Amino acid sequence: MKDGHFDVAVIGGGPAGMMAAGRAAEKGASVVLLEQNAALGKKLLLTGGGRCNILHAEFDTHRLVEKFGKKGKALYSTFSQLDAQATWDFFVSRGLPLKVEEEQRAFPTSDRAEDVLRTMVRYMAAGNVQVRTDAAVTGLKADGRTVTGATLRGGEIGADRYIIATGGTSHPETGSTGEGLGWMRTLGHTVNRPDPALVPVKLKDTWIPDLAGVSLHDVKLTVMQDGNKKHARTGKMLFTHAGVSGPLVLNMSKGIGELLREGDVTLHLDLFPALDPGALDAQLLSTFDRAKNKLLKNTVGIVVQPRLGHVILNLLNIPADKPLHQLTREERLAFVRLLKALPLHVAGLMGAEEAIVAGGGVDLREIEFKTMRSKLYDNLYLTGDILDFDRRSGGFSLQICWTTGYVAGTWAAARQK
Repeated sequence: MKDGHFDVAVIGGGPAGMMAAGRAAEKGASVVLLEQNAALGKKLLLTGGGRCNILHAEFDTHRLVEKFGKKGKALYSTFSQLDAQATWDFFVSRGLPLKVEEEQRAFPTSDRAEDVLRTMVRYMAAGNVQVRTDAAVTGLKADGRTVTGATLRGGEIGADRYIIATGGTSHPETGSTGEGLGWMRTLGHTVNRPDPALVPVKLKDTWIPDLAGVSLHDVKLTVMQDGNKKHARTGKMLFTHAGVSGPLVLNMSKGIGELLREGDVTLHLDLFPALDPGALDAQLLSTFDRAKNKLLKNTVGIVVQPRLGHVILNLLNIPADKPLHQLTREERLAFVRLLKALPLHVAGLMGAEEAIVAGGGVDLREIEFKTMRSKLYDNLYLTGDILDFDRRSGGFSLQICWTTGYVAGTWAAARQK
């Protein structure tokens, strides 16, 4: 490093940026990391509800790649350098124990995203990464196939190689405003339209606020349009003040958004996907028979989450203070029908400010995935959410960040003069 010139400049202090900076320094490069916020890891601290779903614990690389869809095939060469098992080992070996919960979601045992951030900060400090916060990059300079500098408000940073880790457009309040995508367009890269990819769904139904905070497990959502079933999934979901969220909804939101461009969309919520209507009715009849002298409002909570049960009764105009022995067969069957297919009328998707991950980004065909180097610029590397991958909820986005950051840092350091 001479006169403020570095071997590697990393732009963006999120997961991919910290991993890239730490790895490049570990390989012997002089590294500066530029973060526009006053502190590192602002978005990382939000992940997993503050617990940080650090990775998806699928240790078979072929199965992991398949979960990224068609675009996932590009990741084989990067995962050969840092796969899910190696990522797990990376954190555990640095004093961060991990655990696996349902749907192969891995979290720090402490359930604290702060501990993940602390691990990454220590990793960079061990390599003497120079971290500059409040360092808002405004653009990149280039000459031919070479990036020659990064401009900041009131200055410029020079380096031999540049790693971009600015993220996409999700959670703009954390600094992910899409500026990096604009720089890539200016440099001539193809940037596919960013849109919210993992985002809560807004509903029209007026009773939704009554269920805010209600969490459901092992339920099934079926997406309907024009009376036709489009696709369905089973999993965990959460009612919010304006609609629905949770892993099940987030993983379906991209498809829902695409259908909304063609017309109205309705979701059918099946609260008992393991039972057909006949079996559910028999179970309900048995439950009600054992409590036939009680009021419906005091029993519905045995069948389904109490607040949700009362909403269903209201939708059917069945008085909650009705004695169970007075419930008619028709009323019971109507109750079963809504337990199996409660209609949720979609108003739209929440905006980028609510998105966990934003879709779109730099076209994957313009990246050399063995090194994460741009095919247009010899000293430019792209990582993390700036890349146009389809990601599901469950640690997939962070896995891309850790892996692409590690690979970019490795190869950017290897090109030292």
